[in-house]
Amino acid sequence: MKKTTLITAFIFAIFWLSVKAESLPVQNIRGTVLDKTTQLPLPGATVLLMNTNPIIGTTTNENGQFRLTDIGVGRHSLRISYVGYKEAFVNNILLNVGKEVVIEVQLEESVMLQDEVVVTASANKSEPINNMAVVSARGFTVEETSRYAGSRNDVARMASNYAGVVGSNDARNDIIIRGNSPMGLLWQLEGVPIPNPNHYGSSTATGGPVSILNNNVLMNSDFITAAFPASYGNALSGVFDLKMRSGNDEKHEFLGQVGFNGFEAGAEGPLNKKTGASYLTNFRYSTLELMDKLGADLGTGTGVPKYKDFTVKVNLPRTKIGSISFFVVGGISDIEIWDSRRDTTDEKLDFYGGDGYDLTNGSDMITGGINHFKSWSANTYSRFSVSGSFHRFRTIIDSLQPVSLVKTGVYTNDLQQSSLQYKLSLHHRFNSKNNFNTGLLIRQTYFDLQEAIYFRADMGLRTTSDYNGSSTLYQFYGEWKHRFTDNLYLNSGLHLMHYALNGTSSLEPRLAMGWSPRERHSFGLGYGLHGMLNPISVYFRQTQMNDGTFRLLNKDLPYARAHHFVLSYDYKITEFVRLKSELYYQHIFDAAVDGGEPNEFSLLNQGANFGFPTPDTLIASGKGQNAGIELTMEHFLNKGFYYLLTASYYDSRYYGSNKVWHNTAFNGKYVTNLLLGKEWNIGRSEGSKSKYTLAVDLKTTFAGGQRYTPSSAIPDPEQPGQFKLVYDDKKAFSGQYKDYSRTDMKLAFRINGKRVTQEWAIDVQNLFGQENVYSEGFNKTTGEKYFTYQMGQLIIPQYRIIF
Repeated sequence: MKKTTLITAFIFAIFWLSVKAESLPVQNIRGTVLDKTTQLPLPGATVLLMNTNPIIGTTTNENGQFRLTDIGVGRHSLRISYVGYKEAFVNNILLNVGKEVVIEVQLEESVMLQDEVVVTASANKSEPINNMAVVSARGFTVEETSRYAGSRNDVARMASNYAGVVGSNDARNDIIIRGNSPMGLLWQLEGVPIPNPNHYGSSTATGGPVSILNNNVLMNSDFITAAFPASYGNALSGVFDLKMRSGNDEKHEFLGQVGFNGFEAGAEGPLNKKTGASYLTNFRYSTLELMDKLGADLGTGTGVPKYKDFTVKVNLPRTKIGSISFFVVGGISDIEIWDSRRDTTDEKLDFYGGDGYDLTNGSDMITGGINHFKSWSANTYSRFSVSGSFHRFRTIIDSLQPVSLVKTGVYTNDLQQSSLQYKLSLHHRFNSKNNFNTGLLIRQTYFDLQEAIYFRADMGLRTTSDYNGSSTLYQFYGEWKHRFTDNLYLNSGLHLMHYALNGTSSLEPRLAMGWSPRERHSFGLGYGLHGMLNPISVYFRQTQMNDGTFRLLNKDLPYARAHHFVLSYDYKITEFVRLKSELYYQHIFDAAVDGGEPNEFSLLNQGANFGFPTPDTLIASGKGQNAGIELTMEHFLNKGFYYLLTASYYDSRYYGSNKVWHNTAFNGKYVTNLLLGKEWNIGRSEGSKSKYTLAVDLKTTFAGGQRYTPSSAIPDPEQPGQFKLVYDDKKAFSGQYKDYSRTDMKLAFRINGKRVTQEWAIDVQNLFGQENVYSEGFNKTTGEKYFTYQMGQLIIPQYRIIF
C-alpha cells in the first residue's frame, strides 16, 4: 500500500508541476572535431543542428572547435561534415539548462579522396570508438546507464542488456559474457588496465554489489565481447574500455544527487581559461544504511553496506610539451553479515551469509595516473602514461556454535596488491588506406597475500598463503588497418605477453575483416587468440609437504588461452532501426584444473559464487568451449521513443582433470532482454525542446536459471545430531534452478528552470515481485534444504540537481 501511494504521489506531483513555462530555457552546445586516425583538429568542418528551420549551424575554428549558443533545452542531433571525410552524426544530445554540453567528434577520412566531395555514411549510433574493433563491439553513451530501467547508473548493469551478456545475480554486477567466467573481463580506464572497480570487489573477480565508477564523470566508451583488437590483452571474455570526460573549461558547474548508489556531490570548471585547463571531481557516500533504517529490503539481511568513493580528473590540453591529464578514482567499503544478529523468528537468511556463520568483508581500491599526448606530425602521435593502483580485499568467516553462538574461525584472508604501470603507444598514418599502431605496457605488481583455512586435523586455522613478493608482466602489440575501399577493410595484429614470474610467454594473432556490399548491409569476420594470467593468489597458494614445509606448486602455471571465432551481420533497416546477428565459437585450452585426484574442478567456474575453494595443486590440462548465436533488434532513441530487443542462445561447457565434459556454472542456455522507453514534453514546448519532460522506461528479462551441483543431506558422523551435505561431483553443475524472469520500471521527471535543472525519478526493481532462486541453503540441525531468493520488489527514489 505504501509503495502504491508513493508512485501515485510522484505522478501527481509531475502533473501539478507541468504548468505553462513563461519562457523556454536555453543552453550551449560546444565541442571539437578531430581526425579519427591522427587525433588532429579539423578546422573548417561544418556543424549543423538538425531539424531546424531556418538552419542553425557553424564551422570549426583553427583548433577544430565549434559553438552553438542559445539552443532550447531538450534533445538535439548534430551532423558534422568535412571535405574528404565521412559524415558523422551525434544524435539525441540531451541539453539541460544546468549544464553545457561539450562533445568530441571524430571523423574518418575517406579512402577515395576527391576535391570538394563530402562522403556520406549512414549513422551508426552503436559504432565503437576503437576503429580496430570490427565484431562483437559496441559503443555506448553514458546516458544509457541512467536511462535504462534497472541499471542503477552502473555501466556494468547497463551492459547486461546487450546480446550475449548475463548478469550474475540481482545483488552483484558481475558480467558473464557468452558463458565465460566474469573474471575473464578486462577493465580499462583512460587507456590503462585497472583493478576490480567495485565496492566489496575481490581481487580474483571483476564485479561487486556497487560500482566505484561514477557514470556522472564518464564519457562515451566501448564494450567488446570477443575477438578484441591486439591493443587489448590479459583477458579471455571481453573488454570494458572506459573514458573519463574532462571538466567544463569555460564555467563552473555543480551537481547534487541522492539515489540508490549514495549521496553525491560533484563540481567541474576551468583552471585556466586561456589554456583550456579544467578540473572535474565527484564524491559519493552510501545511502543504503539510511534505506535499511526506513525498512527497505536491500537483499542483504543483517548486513548494511557502508562505502564511499571519489573521482578527480585534471586536464591540461595545451602545454608546451603536449596534452597532459591526471586522474584518480578510489573507494572503500565494509560490511558485517552476522547470522548471530539475525532475528531467529524470521526464517529468511542473509543473501550473502549463511545459517550458522558470521561474515565480515571489505575492500579498498584506488587507481590513478598521468597521461601525455603528443602530436609529432600531421600523421604521427604518441601517448605515454604512468599509472598506479592499490587493491585490498579482506574476509573473516566465523562458524557459530548452536545456542551459545560461540565463534570459531573457519576462514580469513587479507589480500593486498599494488602495481605500477608504464604504457607507451605510437600511432602512424601512412596514407588514407594504411594506419599502424604499436605499444608497450609494463606492469609491476607487488603483493602481500595472507590466507588461512580451518582444517579439522589442526583443530584450527592453517595458513595456505603467506607471501610477500613482486612480479612483472610485459605486453607488446602491433596492429595494422588496411582499407581497400570505404566499404572493405582488414585489421590485423599481434599481441605478445611475457610473465617474468615464471618465464611464460604467449604470442597471440588477431584478425578482423569488415565488408559493406550495400549501403545498409555489413558483414564482419573476426578471429583472435587470447591469453590471461590466473589470479595472483593461485600462483602463491602454498602446499604443505609431508616434512611439514610449504611449497608453491602452482607457480609455473601458464596462461589460460582461447581461440575466438565470430561472424556478424548488421542490417540498418532505417536510419533509426537496425538488426544485428552474431554467430560465435570459443575454444579454451590450458585452463587450470585440479592436479591431485582427477575430479570436476576448473578455474573456468570461478566467480560463480563467493565461496570458491581452490586446490593447492593445479595443472593446465583443462579445456572449455562456448558457442552460440545472438540477435539484436534496436530502435535508437528518436522523437522520444526507443527499444532494444536482444536474444541469445548459447552452450557453455568445460573439461576437468576427470576428462569429462560438464556444463559450466554459467551455462544458462538462453537470455532475452526487452527494453523500451518513451519521453513526453509537457507544458509549453517547441518541437523536441521543453521545460518539462516526463519519461517512462521498462525492462523485462528472461534467462535460464543458475546451475548447481546436486547434493544430499546425511548424518554427520563427527558431529552427532547434525547433518552435512554430500555433493555428487560427477554431476557437477548438471542441475538448474527454474528460469529467471524480472521486470523493472522507471519513472522520471525533469524540470529546466532559469539556471537549474532538477530531476526526480523512481526506479521500481522487480516490479511484479517475482521470486528468482539465488542458491540452495541447508539447515545443519534438521537436514532440510531451502531456497534463498534474489531481490524482491525494491523502489529506489532518486533526486538530481545540476546548476
